Amino acid sequence: MNFKKIFAVITLCLAIGFFGCAKERKVEAPTQERITKNLVPSKAEVKGPNFLVELSDLQVLTTVDIASKEIVETPSLRGHIKIINKSRDILDIQAVTLEYMDEAGKPIPFQSGERISKVSLFFSPIKPEEITEGSLDNVTIPRMAIKEKALGKIEINLVYVPSPLKRETLTLSEKVE
Repeated sequence: MNFKKIFAVITLCLAIGFFGCAKERKVEAPTQERITKNLVPSKAEVKGPNFLVELSDLQVLTTVDIASKEIVETPSLRGHIKIINKSRDILDIQAVTLEYMDEAGKPIPFQSGERISKVSLFFSPIKPEEITEGSLDNVTIPRMAIKEKALGKIEINLVYVPSPLKRETLTLSEKVE
């Protein structure tokens, strides 16, 4: 009989330990939301004397506070880029930089505290009529361009070294005695 009482007390203690001490856990709703917006038009083409640059699938990613609807982080621009060498020389692409302009053509500045990254590195030599492709990933866009919908256009600057492998021959017409 004592064995049954001891067993009942132990079982009761374990039941109280498992069910009685369990704390109620509350799951909090997320405070931030990630929003993706497509730029219109989603595809753009820029022609220069040496290059043809195509941008496609352009999107702006923003992180917004759900309660206040304020942008929390510096927005980023993502998309695909295709560069075609239209010159007769080998061109060594170093980087692509982006400038953001308002409707009047004035640059939209980054505010203090924003992360600034306007360059996408390439380091790729391309031959005449050759194509190189890549993606714009870690490029940021000013909050003001998104918040106030002030973005009028994006200016693309292609940084490159023309014909790094071009050789020239020099002929001296002198006699050696």
